Amino acid sequence: MKLLLVEDDKTIASGLEYSLAKEGFNIVLCHDLASGKKAFKENKFDLCLLDVSLPDGNGYDLCRIIREESEIPIIFLTACDDEVNVVMGLDMGADDYITKPFRLRELISRIKSVLRRYNKDDSNKIIEINNLKINTNEAKVYKNGEEVNLTALEYRLLLIFVNNRGQVLSRSQLLERIWDVAGDFVNDNTLTVYIKRIREKLEDDPQKPKIIKTVRGLGYKVGD
Repeated sequence: MKLLLVEDDKTIASGLEYSLAKEGFNIVLCHDLASGKKAFKENKFDLCLLDVSLPDGNGYDLCRIIREESEIPIIFLTACDDEVNVVMGLDMGADDYITKPFRLRELISRIKSVLRRYNKDDSNKIIEINNLKINTNEAKVYKNGEEVNLTALEYRLLLIFVNNRGQVLSRSQLLERIWDVAGDFVNDNTLTVYIKRIREKLEDDPQKPKIIKTVRGLGYKVGD
């Protein structure tokens, strides 16, 4: 998943960029309002992390610009937790805020929580990836306009990938999420078989997958 991080403190920013990248997020880092606005116009993001205090404006200005065009999740990073600032950010459409200094694990937990809520609210839709269309209302998958028959667990595994588009998912993460969703026992070998079957059904060339990509030594991901 691609995140926009706008933070003027370069020490904090570089630390966050490194740590979030280790979590599998693709980070676009900006240090001021102008570059943040430019990055938003030129990219498609899954979530924005905005520092309130910026050298050429503030995070509220950027939040306003983003909300004019998009409903993507926004989390404010703020050094001030007084009620007026918090309410102002939330009233402008922010989804959450976190006060500096904060623990990294808390921020990551907030990010994932917001993304889960967003994905749940946005679950009834058609998702398009390459030559695939996934109709989540009907739980159907189409390749080049023709329906592809997936088993229930294959479909659930595919949804886990597409709902975490751009994020590297380890095998242990996939096993944990399949267990949570399906309540079925899936071991490491079974996971390999399911991914192989999905690729055979969806990829033009299963030996050179373009949809579910292997990230050597780390796991798998869908998207860039």
